[in-house]
Amino acid sequence: MTTLISPCTQLLTLAGDALPRKGSTQGQLRLIERGAVLMEGDTIQAVGSAEELERRCAGLSLDRIDAEGCVVMPGFVDSHAHPIFVHPRDAEYELRIQGATYQEIAGKGGGILNSVRALRNTSKEQLTRLSEPRVRKALESGTTTLEAKSGYGLDVENERKMLEVIRELRQRLPLELVPTFLGAHEIPPEYRSSKETYVDLLVEQMIPTVARQELAEFCDCFVEPNLYSLAEAERICRTAIRHGLGIKLHADQLSRSGATRLGAQLGAVSVDHLEQIEPEDIQALAASQTVATLLPGSVFHLGLHRYPPARALIQAQVPVALASDFNPGTSPTLSMPMVLSLACTQMRMTPAEAVVAATINGAHALRRADRIGSLEPGKQADLCIFDLDDYRQIPYFFGMNHCRMTIKKGTVVYRRDRGWQEP
Repeated sequence: MTTLISPCTQLLTLAGDALPRKGSTQGQLRLIERGAVLMEGDTIQAVGSAEELERRCAGLSLDRIDAEGCVVMPGFVDSHAHPIFVHPRDAEYELRIQGATYQEIAGKGGGILNSVRALRNTSKEQLTRLSEPRVRKALESGTTTLEAKSGYGLDVENERKMLEVIRELRQRLPLELVPTFLGAHEIPPEYRSSKETYVDLLVEQMIPTVARQELAEFCDCFVEPNLYSLAEAERICRTAIRHGLGIKLHADQLSRSGATRLGAQLGAVSVDHLEQIEPEDIQALAASQTVATLLPGSVFHLGLHRYPPARALIQAQVPVALASDFNPGTSPTLSMPMVLSLACTQMRMTPAEAVVAATINGAHALRRADRIGSLEPGKQADLCIFDLDDYRQIPYFFGMNHCRMTIKKGTVVYRRDRGWQEP
């Protein structure tokens, strides 16, 4: 099927070289006024001015999508999310409003362990039913690729269960899910007095099994003094690398742990959060190929005030990505437009820098920039269309969703007037 999207009031192509955008290129949109996109099947055939592509397509039999008055851009690539869980943790939300800290709630058996208990008592079939509509909602705000972490099982059986749910949803849904193993998310309650035994289980059994069964592409670890130390994280990461998994790290979120520098040293694909980093950590990132993935949604939802230093990272030539951190405890949102709003207002990123961070740099944070994240001939036809006449209005209208249509691999998978569409 051949489809022409024309005319687009603003077409953001994000075309460029094969490297992540950083420094002065962090805001490089390659915008075409009154542009057009020609798609053949699941692939972009041509991108250019509407006048040029209309002339090229004259007389051809094709489907047409009118984007007059709209912004057309690559689908959002949400490169850090925890979308597989049983229920929200709204009671903890109320406790935090009343003054309890994240650490205090976790210390009393809440937080991640709350989600672990629920998941262990839920069948794979029920977990799939609960997760599917939640994951589908990402399409409504223009997300076409979503990372999905495990980490609420914390034992062999339940971590595998989570990853199998992700695999089943990958096959069932038009949204592209990227699986990440996060067995080192918390310390399981049964190993609280013998964490070393659980780390042995992770490196000797869980990581090799996940890699052998091809259940995940990446391995993540939550590095905090009361969770996993730098030495433990390095052992976990080096094991994952030996088994062919890419490395991502929850780094320097609640305290400065040194995980950012560890990730840079190990060649991590991304280090994520980074609220507590200092200039030396930024320098280490600048000397590496690692993407800094910032998650302002969790800072906002926790009611904290120290956001990651986006401006310092960009000025230091570190490529910055943005992601939702969607999870039931600290960032219950799949809205990438809202993430852009927070990035602009709270971290002083420009709208252009935020768009780049949420598309092509997010694709680099998932090792997919060769096929998604920008609109260029030969790439996958993943797009979203906003009922706005200027891309800056996407973050400007905070908390509002103006996504008219989401297209995955050349097929319309969401239309605001019709809801989710099956490919």
